[in-house]
Amino acid sequence: MLSDLPIRKIIHVDMDAFYASVAQLDNPDLKGKAIAVGGSETRGVISAASYEARKFGVKSAMSGNMAAKLCPELIFVKTDFERYTQISKQIRTIFFDYTDLVEPLSLDEAYLDVTQNKKGNPSASLIAEEIRERIFNEIGLTASAGISINKFIAKVASDYNKPNGQKTVNPEEVIPFLEALDIRKFYGVGKVTAEKMYQKGIFTGLDLKQKSIEYLETHFGKSGAYYYHVVRGIHTSEVKPNRIRKSLAAERTFSENLSSEVFMLEKLKHISEEVSRRLTKNKVAGKTVTLKIKYSDFSLQTRSKTLPYYISNKDLIFDTAKSLLYQEKLNNSVRLLGISMSNLNTETKKVPEKKSVSVQLQFAF
Repeated sequence: MLSDLPIRKIIHVDMDAFYASVAQLDNPDLKGKAIAVGGSETRGVISAASYEARKFGVKSAMSGNMAAKLCPELIFVKTDFERYTQISKQIRTIFFDYTDLVEPLSLDEAYLDVTQNKKGNPSASLIAEEIRERIFNEIGLTASAGISINKFIAKVASDYNKPNGQKTVNPEEVIPFLEALDIRKFYGVGKVTAEKMYQKGIFTGLDLKQKSIEYLETHFGKSGAYYYHVVRGIHTSEVKPNRIRKSLAAERTFSENLSSEVFMLEKLKHISEEVSRRLTKNKVAGKTVTLKIKYSDFSLQTRSKTLPYYISNKDLIFDTAKSLLYQEKLNNSVRLLGISMSNLNTETKKVPEKKSVSVQLQFAF
């Protein structure tokens, strides 16, 4: 029963079109215009698109060539992760004024547990509103927020009134909210899974709720139990302020397709240096090196090797990636190479558990 579970006040803050909004913030001439971050008219993949560009169907992970066809007036700007990181830190500083229980998911979104907060404010909705107002006034960007009893519902709710809005799902509204929700809006249900659910007559949360846990596990594997519980408002994962990084990567898209391994070695060397730099900056090392290859036909291939020891040195990373490159013949000419490190030594570090906070369903949201 939902009423038997620990009920928390969780806020999910999600910046609006973050990369594109930062570009518009730094260059006022871009405000109100359709822009794409990353890629170009002829090469590469888009990292983010402004809301003006999204009206034309432009979206992240789309090829620059396709985006330019959809929106002839599209302006391409370069990514600037140093700037994104700088602003992300400013945003988190605001979060920490309200609670120490902040779990970043990426540079542009985070969970906050404000069940017990530094302001002594009983209303999570008012806290979210104040945080969004401060982000706009102090930084110049807009954010959206979802507020509810757990991370899953807060995450779903934050997308409800985007951009520059918020949605609160009170305890007594949780079940009706989830039952009416389009299955595509469920966090954890991707495009492929949604299509599979449609084929089985599952279009809304109510449809999903009518399926037994056995049925869901049979057709959706390990995720079946997750779907069974979240549609009932059951998601007990706590906000973890010390999330452990599980992987670290860098990749490059080339201006021209490369057809020979010999031409790729210099590219791999630079990527290895970048991965090493990021490992050193984060004070971690890894055992598993994975080489990502995207071919000219956009097909993907990965090759991995796990070493008996942790590494972060650029030369060792390069040597391992090089051996993976020559491991087998390439399928086609190559447009992108990437290297990721996983099986990091951070995974051996345990984060202290935080006790659950049980409160009454009637408290202010």
